[in-house]
Amino acid sequence: MTKDDEMKRFLDMCLALTAERDREALLSSILDNAMDIANADAGTLYLLEDDGLHFCRMVTRSLGYRQGGHAAPISLPPVPLEEKYVCSWVALHNEPINVADVHTDTHFDFTGSLRYDAMTGFHTQSMLVVPLSNDKGEIIGVAQLINAMDADGNTVSFDPEIELLISAISSQAAISITNMKYSEQITSLLDSLVGALSTAIDERTPYNANHTRNMVRYASNFLDWLEATGNEWRFDANRRRTFLLSVWLHDVGKLVVPLEVMDKENRLGAKTKDVRTRFRFIALLDRMALLDGHIDADELARRNAEREEALAFIERVNCAGFMPDEEIARVEEIAAKTYIDENGEEKPWLTPEERVCLAIRKGTLTAEERAEMESHVVVTGRILEHVNFPKMYAETPRWAAMHHEFLNGRGYPNHLTAESIPREVRLLTIIDIYDALTAVDRPYKPAMPTEKALGILRSMAVEGSLDSELLELFIKSKAWEEKKA
Repeated sequence: MTKDDEMKRFLDMCLALTAERDREALLSSILDNAMDIANADAGTLYLLEDDGLHFCRMVTRSLGYRQGGHAAPISLPPVPLEEKYVCSWVALHNEPINVADVHTDTHFDFTGSLRYDAMTGFHTQSMLVVPLSNDKGEIIGVAQLINAMDADGNTVSFDPEIELLISAISSQAAISITNMKYSEQITSLLDSLVGALSTAIDERTPYNANHTRNMVRYASNFLDWLEATGNEWRFDANRRRTFLLSVWLHDVGKLVVPLEVMDKENRLGAKTKDVRTRFRFIALLDRMALLDGHIDADELARRNAEREEALAFIERVNCAGFMPDEEIARVEEIAAKTYIDENGEEKPWLTPEERVCLAIRKGTLTAEERAEMESHVVVTGRILEHVNFPKMYAETPRWAAMHHEFLNGRGYPNHLTAESIPREVRLLTIIDIYDALTAVDRPYKPAMPTEKALGILRSMAVEGSLDSELLELFIKSKAWEEKKA
């Protein structure tokens, strides 16, 4: 191999190390590339931890031996950071060591290598040991190359000129490992942030935290199904993580929604107690009117019957799923009735706010309360825009803040239409609605059976709100089902 060929090979290896994204593959590539450049028969890669140098990869090509990684973990104890061991000396001093023959060397303890030889029949002779030092001068490991081979396959000493190339490869490898570690730390930071926000939501409303955890489970199951079935819309690792982060974070804006709105279980909510108390007070006033001679027993009975019927109606519609026109009209009739309080002032049976609440056509929230609830999407976007997401996760805040948009423009907050809504958001919306319909722990509604919920989703797809193709994939995947162990 000419010098030009050798340099081209070296540069290709450095580029390959830089491009590698899989940690286990990177660690194997580091040792293999170093062995190729030095034409070494064997090698060991160590990673530095607090308690010493840990065996990471061990290769002996002439014996067909390869160990390390998830498939074949190395159980040897770490090498202590003591200068009598050549790999430890290199780590401590950040300098390479080139040993022509370990059998004649008097500087280091090679009993470990000789013990390996005795067990395997291998013959350790020459050795080149270089530090893995990153761009900050930090030692993260050591590469140990064993038995340089000449063109005829004979064991020779490592050429001193090769040390510079091996050191350069090792340095590049150390930088790649460090960058990968930084990436893992960023991922860990995001995970801890998501965990903290989820805990905060859990403290306020456990059912909402359950909602998010359910959605993450459905989303993970669906993505697994896409992968298992070879669907063309499969997610790579980065896109998968970006999407799941958007699921975890889609409801963080609910941290600022008042609990009396978020947990409102009926139309009147906290006002239910006020209405009941007022009706009891009116009953007492009527009783006093009888005692004072202002009304007779028949009038008292009439008033009691009218009031009890009205209160029974209020209690019923307070929890009703839907209010038809005739019942809204009845609410207006009751709200128009008055009584004379202890100060002689005329007061309505229902306050204006109570009348508005009881006249809600569907659900439990007034228009103002619904607007307050819907604002959580805007708040989600505002919270997440202050998080400096890495480039690979840049779509997370945008996707999270769009999960209530519908393809026909009837969603909120920006009334986007199909061409502006990514498929990931369309999927997020489907999963969000499915869990909202089937949740068993909502204080304001009963759980809906799966088939009925899917029917509602399909009707929403027909009207143009949801992506029908994605919905059918979601239904086919049965992502809501628990995975079998």
